[in-house]
Amino acid sequence: MDVRRADGRYRGGDPAAGIETRHAFSFGPHYDPDNLRFGALIACNEERLAPGAGFDEHPHSHTEIVTWVVEGELTHRDSAGHETRVRPGDVQRLSAAAGVRHVERNDGSAPLTFVQMWLAPLEPGGDPAYEVVRGIADPTPYAVPAAGALLHVRRPAAGERTALPDAAHVYVHVVRGAVRIGRHELGPGDAVRAVGEKGLELEAGAAGPAEVLVWEMAG
Repeated sequence: MDVRRADGRYRGGDPAAGIETRHAFSFGPHYDPDNLRFGALIACNEERLAPGAGFDEHPHSHTEIVTWVVEGELTHRDSAGHETRVRPGDVQRLSAAAGVRHVERNDGSAPLTFVQMWLAPLEPGGDPAYEVVRGIADPTPYAVPAAGALLHVRRPAAGERTALPDAAHVYVHVVRGAVRIGRHELGPGDAVRAVGEKGLELEAGAAGPAEVLVWEMAG
């Protein structure tokens, strides 16, 4: 297992414009040839937008973009005509396919925090697609078949143990709370990259419930 700490993320965004970003992988000017991807995952960005801040219209292609809102409300608009408010507990997926443009903003009066994860599709091209699943339940994984991946949302109570999937690649991102995987203590923003591990368990700390995003990837 490879443990990556929150303070080791690349700092990005535009703080003067109310945008703070923490990148888990090589991204933009933060080029790291040894940290380009893990399995299908090519980005895991923690984004913080002040009220009124956001990303103006910009393009994407050949990418599966999955967004998890931690707090606040995210406004999404894209060139395919979708306009949505995404809230905590919702999963948003934008399949960029051959090309799409979108806008992401915090149009609310409270700070917005979200985790955005990009996955490389198994096959390039195709038509853009979009969906939002409201209030995803813990036991039910969210499938991204275009990338051969499943997203599990785990919210263990204090001291509760939960099994992690046995898969070729498993990526764990701690959203909130404290957890333990094996001998490793993890806090918000920390991540684990596990290759070919079997029988891993995640245990929430005694202080209270945790929220964790787990990617199960075949390759």
